[in-house]
Amino acid sequence: MVENKIFNLKNDVIFKAFFAKKGNEEFLIDFLEAILKIEIEKIEIREEVNLEKLKDEEKGGRLDLQATLNDGIIVNIELQIQDTDKMENRSLVYAAKTISRETKKGTKYQDINQVIMINILNYKLLPYKEYVSDTVTVLNKHREYEVIEGVKWYFIELPKFRKAKPDMDEKLNQWLALIDDRNRGWIEMAEKKNKTIERARVEMEYLTGDEELKRLAELREKWAMDYDSGISAAREKGIEIGRQEGRTDGIKIGMKTGQAKGEKKKQIEITKKLLKMNMKIADIVNIVGLEEKEILEIKEETNQEKDFDD
Repeated sequence: MVENKIFNLKNDVIFKAFFAKKGNEEFLIDFLEAILKIEIEKIEIREEVNLEKLKDEEKGGRLDLQATLNDGIIVNIELQIQDTDKMENRSLVYAAKTISRETKKGTKYQDINQVIMINILNYKLLPYKEYVSDTVTVLNKHREYEVIEGVKWYFIELPKFRKAKPDMDEKLNQWLALIDDRNRGWIEMAEKKNKTIERARVEMEYLTGDEELKRLAELREKWAMDYDSGISAAREKGIEIGRQEGRTDGIKIGMKTGQAKGEKKKQIEITKKLLKMNMKIADIVNIVGLEEKEILEIKEETNQEKDFDD
């Protein structure tokens, strides 16, 4: 681990620890007011940061932040550093899970609270120049009529923000400058114009000095790097296997059988490496192509071998 490394809010462990910490409500309120353009009188964090739970989640679990505003609006914030396939679909699933979790038996449809999904991305997602995009669901022939108001998505793309010439009089740009932590001049301007940003920066310096939190943040970054390496290696291996399969056209059945065994062996080897990285079973299924049952059997065999070696 790198000594004396300074972390910022783009590390999702730090992000959640900062905004979910008891006593830091003013920062989350100021940030959300800037995005949603509403006045927030009351906010309730669904789950205050818990270092013990973060120890479990840092290995690759999803670290999102959920809060309830004013009259019951549910806001879910997720920070996504690495590009993931189909981020829109991913956020759709999370929204559905949030609604399901918040809807108790007997709840009337009209009483279901609005859910707002805020995705802060450190990569480009949408093919448009705007760095803040929000969605509405309208009728095809009557675009002025919003037919579904229960769920709304925001996508904030930090790379586009960096290349823009943001108006630092706008509160949202002030917060994005602090979160992105790439332009010191913008941050200084934000602090001068918004005292909440100034206090937030001081709190960040204090928070990132906590050795236990720094350790978790470093582990989270390492997991992300290992995950990306595993994905890349698996994809390259899949491409190579595909090429090999293409070259086997017309080869005798016996040779095909031998190759199939070789490919199976490679799949098992890759699976073991991904399991060692603590990757989720569902992700391994998508990458390697084995059945979930086969992967679980490999995991059990690997654990038995480890116990024997110990």
